[in-house]
Amino acid sequence: MRLVAASPGMRDHGPMEARFVGIAELAEAPSVAVVVDVMRAFTVAAWAFGQGAERIVLAESLDEALALKARHPDWVALKDGPPAPGFDAVNSPGLLRSLDLGGRTVVQKTMAGTVGALAVKEASLVLCAGFVVAEATARLLRTRAGDSDCYGVTFVVTGEGGRADEDLACAQYIARRALEAGTDAAEYLRRAGCSRAAAELAQGVRRGVHPDDVALCLELDRFPFAMVAALEDSLMVLRPCAVPPPADELSI
Repeated sequence: MRLVAASPGMRDHGPMEARFVGIAELAEAPSVAVVVDVMRAFTVAAWAFGQGAERIVLAESLDEALALKARHPDWVALKDGPPAPGFDAVNSPGLLRSLDLGGRTVVQKTMAGTVGALAVKEASLVLCAGFVVAEATARLLRTRAGDSDCYGVTFVVTGEGGRADEDLACAQYIARRALEAGTDAAEYLRRAGCSRAAAELAQGVRRGVHPDDVALCLELDRFPFAMVAALEDSLMVLRPCAVPPPADELSI
């Protein structure tokens, strides 16, 4: 599994030190974790909040997702792949964007994103991210950096056993953006658009797909919030987190 360490240049620009790992490389819970799943778990999560969802419960298994749905019939359960009995939706931003989720709780189970978030549930701060919330995520990391002399951030690259280039590109972009606010996203988005996941979605290899999914996953900063996951009554719960812009932006 590929491990990409933060370059010396990244460390020279600020107090944050970044490392990039796959789920299997998590030997212990990091202090701060950014779990990245661009195609499509955390793009879908952001769209769920954009459609009004109050919170997202990250399920450990399909059975747990169905059990939660059975106990709470008003919750919305979604999963990877094609539609299945007991689930209300699939893990597709193109399909989810037509749903009214105002005030609802969503239960999400995916093959990579939710697994990665649950793997770092003991971290003091867990952020879930994709390109659609990249700037807000980076801004939250910058805020934390301003409150600390030095701290480390572990970026969890969830796809393809830690090798998914769309997730690594997004993680590297957020890390760089947290240190240099003017970082250009073009090359990172290009890499993501050329990834195997993007090709499989575009070619219909994966099921439960909308034709707009790739474009929606590559829509930079579509939403103004970051997404923070934390344990609530033994459940890992994801919620949107508003991140105010810096004072110099407010004065413009």
